[in-house]
Amino acid sequence: MSACALLAVAACMPAAGDGMVSAKVRAEQACLQAVKAETGNPVARIGSSDPTRAGTEVIVAVGRQQAAWQCIAYPDGSTSRPMSMTNEGTL
Repeated sequence: MSACALLAVAACMPAAGDGMVSAKVRAEQACLQAVKAETGNPVARIGSSDPTRAGTEVIVAVGRQQAAWQCIAYPDGSTSRPMSMTNEGTL
């Protein structure tokens, strides 16, 4: 097989870790939507996300003040109820 043919085949194969990136993005989006629904505020962005044993902890910055909210996204697609990290559970 020529070098060009090998490169073409390699380009079609997913890179190692692509599944992890997809899972991370899915977790972030699930928590982002959960936080928006909980707060009633459509202005929100992902602050950070970290894998845990149970799922992925996502911190979402909400509103003009960028108030921090925490959410856990689980592998089955569900999330914990978002919690304010500023006022511990209050809106």
